[in-house]
Amino acid sequence: MPLYLVRHAKAGSRSDFDGDDVDRPLTASGRKQAVDLCARLAAVSPSVVVSSPYRRCIETVEPLAIATDTTCSTDDRLAEFGSNHVRADATIIGLLLDLPDRSVVCSHGDVIPAIIDSLTDTGMNIVGEPQWGKGSVWVLEREDDRFVSAHAWPPPSDD
Repeated sequence: MPLYLVRHAKAGSRSDFDGDDVDRPLTASGRKQAVDLCARLAAVSPSVVVSSPYRRCIETVEPLAIATDTTCSTDDRLAEFGSNHVRADATIIGLLLDLPDRSVVCSHGDVIPAIIDSLTDTGMNIVGEPQWGKGSVWVLEREDDRFVSAHAWPPPSDD
């Protein structure tokens, strides 16, 4: 069974937000994307929903957690890296490997490519075209203690 790695839906511009970036919310179109993601991901009956502690990530998967009567927990390892990190370290990969099948994990546009790069370095095969847009979902297939293949769903429309 797969694990689902979600890039948060559309949020307002970082430069246009006056508060701490951790608190930046989804835009109206991002909230629509979250509802659309909820509809698609609810069909897989997620066992666990885990998010970066950033508000925009939580808001992306909250509708799913509510719809499936699942608690949305947060994990600091899924937070944005910032400009000085380009690789997912063993603690992030360990988090993913420790999660049960059908888990949904929400993170950021710098973290997800780092995870995918790290997993392909260990032999994971990517099937189809990569999707990196806000609201995209990577479906990671696991065998025992490693991820063996991945394919990506394009983001839902934001209009």
